Amino acid sequence: CQCNMGKFKGSIYRIQVLKQIEREVRMREGASKLLAACSRREQALEASKSLLTCTARILALLSQLQKMRNAQVLQRVGRRSDGVQGYVEYVVPCLGRISLSDLRIPLMWKDSEYFKNKGELQRCAVFCLLQCGTEIHDTDLVMVDRTLTDICFEGTTIFTEVGPSFQLRVELYSSCAAEEFSPGALGPRRVSCLGGSVGCSSGKKIRAAFEFAAVCGSSGGNAAPGSASPPLSPDLSALGPKYNLLAHTTLRIEHVREGFKTHDWSLAATEDNPFWLPLYGNMCCRLVAQPLCMMHPIISGRFEVKVTFF
Repeated sequence: CQCNMGKFKGSIYRIQVLKQIEREVRMREGASKLLAACSRREQALEASKSLLTCTARILALLSQLQKMRNAQVLQRVGRRSDGVQGYVEYVVPCLGRISLSDLRIPLMWKDSEYFKNKGELQRCAVFCLLQCGTEIHDTDLVMVDRTLTDICFEGTTIFTEVGPSFQLRVELYSSCAAEEFSPGALGPRRVSCLGGSVGCSSGKKIRAAFEFAAVCGSSGGNAAPGSASPPLSPDLSALGPKYNLLAHTTLRIEHVREGFKTHDWSLAATEDNPFWLPLYGNMCCRLVAQPLCMMHPIISGRFEVKVTFF
């Protein structure tokens, strides 16, 4: 009975993951069409950011789906080798939620650029991608030039139902605002191809997501963590503004503090890149965690008090 219940819950969760993949594929398709129709650079930057975020979510969900399939296969092999009916009861750690806020990234401009205002004014569009498991969020887009000493992202990002061994990956993406931009680069024919490449049914959309993941995997590992934005298709790879991974870091449970804390960046670009920004080498943020057992009742029932007189 316990084994059948586990299979039922696993099937329900797998269906939920497939629905999430389908939704992200539709959003990615819409973002690509919007990017093709953009006439202003600001619109194209936002659409390109949405496209990259949808791509990251699809890859994370596909990875989770693959892990579920591997675990299912290992479970079947284990039952065959043991030949024992029954189950082992494991102690499941309490889940919780984490919150990241007040994200600040200091910059270190050269004296000739900041104080003497010499050289060409470089402007970049910057945002952060926050990923914890299959839950991915992006920050607002910030335009950065040498008049700013800190990149500040307002707002709070909350991740729900994470385990104590969570890994919160923070990625900083940048796009040079001076790059050439041609509105409507795809044209009507390419837009129609995008609409038909995924299909109308759920099965075709999910199958297209798997094919997209295979393309990313065969392109030299561009879809792996720490890489630049992965190419979506031959048409989209030459479309609109390009965001490039500038730096990244990973936060864990030992980084949870009541106040601000500084975390070191791992740089993924050099000063020769056009999207480069003079990072100070670290970022500041507030990371807090709260176990779910502090918000929800663990044991409920009738409580009786018996008074004994001596």
